[in-house]
Amino acid sequence: MTGLRRTSLTLPAAELGPENPLPPLVKPEAVASVSNVDELPADLAAGLAYGRLDTVLPCRLQDGYTRDREVRELPALVLENDHLSATILPSLGGRLWSLVHQPSGRELLYRNPVFQPANLALRDAWFAGGVEWNLGSTGHTTLTCAPMFAAAVEGPDGTPVLRLWEWERTRDLPYQLDFWLPEDSEHLFVGVRIRNPHSHDVPVYWWSNTAVPQTASTRVLVPADQAWHYGYSGRLDLVDVPGELTYPARASAAADYFFEVASDRPWIAAVDETGAGLGQASTARLRGRKLFLWGESAGGRHWQEWLAPGAETGYLEIQAGLARTQLEHLRLPPGEAWDWLEAYGPVTADPAAVHGEDWRAATDAVTGLPSADVLAARHRAWQKVADADPGELLATGSGWGALETLRMVACLPGTPFPKETLGPEQRPWLDLLDGEVPQGDPRVPPPATLVNRYWADLLEYTADTWLTWYHRGVARWAAGDREAAREAWLSSIAAEENAWAARNLAVAGSDVEESARWYRRALELAPDVRPLLVEAVSAQLAAGHAPVSLLPERPDGRLALLTALTRLAAGDRAGAKAVFDAGFEVANIREGETSLSDTWKALSADPMPAAYDFRMK
Repeated sequence: MTGLRRTSLTLPAAELGPENPLPPLVKPEAVASVSNVDELPADLAAGLAYGRLDTVLPCRLQDGYTRDREVRELPALVLENDHLSATILPSLGGRLWSLVHQPSGRELLYRNPVFQPANLALRDAWFAGGVEWNLGSTGHTTLTCAPMFAAAVEGPDGTPVLRLWEWERTRDLPYQLDFWLPEDSEHLFVGVRIRNPHSHDVPVYWWSNTAVPQTASTRVLVPADQAWHYGYSGRLDLVDVPGELTYPARASAAADYFFEVASDRPWIAAVDETGAGLGQASTARLRGRKLFLWGESAGGRHWQEWLAPGAETGYLEIQAGLARTQLEHLRLPPGEAWDWLEAYGPVTADPAAVHGEDWRAATDAVTGLPSADVLAARHRAWQKVADADPGELLATGSGWGALETLRMVACLPGTPFPKETLGPEQRPWLDLLDGEVPQGDPRVPPPATLVNRYWADLLEYTADTWLTWYHRGVARWAAGDREAAREAWLSSIAAEENAWAARNLAVAGSDVEESARWYRRALELAPDVRPLLVEAVSAQLAAGHAPVSLLPERPDGRLALLTALTRLAAGDRAGAKAVFDAGFEVANIREGETSLSDTWKALSADPMPAAYDFRMK
């Protein structure tokens, strides 16, 4: 019998902390940047060029976490039958945290022993483990550490379907995840639907990222003979699949492999030395398959320890997406919806065949995945309940979907966004809808700016205040009109001096000296805003200054790194080295960032301490 119940997950967990009040006008430098686009097939090159986001506006960064963990409870929902038990975290992007094979008690996923955010997502905070559902743009979704709505729906076979849904704000797209575990099934089915309620095309990106344990003998299998290899060197190259790359533990450095899958039932699996493991399959729309591995370099091993402190084994990721690579976006036409069905469950294979040299025999040996006919039938059955009204809420998401559907007068069957979820974050925009002029205390950080076409137009036609001009500037910047944004922020300061427009002018500065000046002015007006201090010190260093006077007496985290850099810029090499010798952690060190290792090299010829080595190549 299939059951659905509420529970909680108890484990050492770090607090997410407050959101960064400063709008993320510039997206961090991408970890992946393709240098050989001219050598790629035309459709792949076009996908790489289309739909990239320059910022994650209107979202704010989630960078207020630390690495201090205490035992906490996280809300969880469990869907189970006699074969599988699936644990989902509705407050953390709907992450499928655990999938246990009931008869054997074996965990099929990589289950992180802690909840520890780190800087890998579009909004910064991300955590490793389980299955993550990524909608938005290249990178980990803005919702990975955010709540989703959850409720039960009666499934096509009478068993409960667990529905999760939310509004993805960078693309303004509603989507849903329907977890379905039929009574007799050895597979967890996940129905996914993305809808475009707008009158224009929207770039779409989706990847389901599954973390599985990595051992010395883990092999990844997929029905493909070639893959696009990205090794963080700047090139995307087509390589042959059979061979060492299918054994992630043999890799020396982090890498992505995007497989050219030749099947009407795309699938991917990871198995151990006995031939047992996890498999993922889907209907044809979810065509892409990928292997991600950290590699066995010092930096790769450190990243895994950083993301999962106390874990006994490392992990790799087997992933599935709409496009053939994660560097592409597809075009979702106006008024259309895309849906597909995914299946997750145990697989088995004869170990001699699956670890043999005959690649075709190895992939043919994998058993346990549903056939294309079974997937198609399950998909058709699920589609009949995709519009069904969900029952009582088991978890509550944000108020942004309610705001947008209210504005659009939209009806989205199956995914209601209750008006009751409208809260303080949405209040300024409800007031704007009602014709009220934006007002606020210039000493207090402004509310996050909504930047889609509709809100941008409303801002342009409301009365002038310092806050109206501030919001206009952010919306104009998001639309790509940088000069008009600068004019708006100058008007904001002219109306009433404020640190927030000054900071934005610093980001928009035409040169490093101009940026440094605006940051100094912003910091004078808001000296206690830590993210502003971090940006201001960084800007002074970029301009060739040594801003010793700006540094706190007891710096920690990124401010400790900036203290070392400032002392080095001031000629105090010993003082800079002392910061490293005392030890510190930058909780939000970014994937691909080498500031720690680069600074150490500038300070010392000694071997680099492992704690500062996050190099991925």
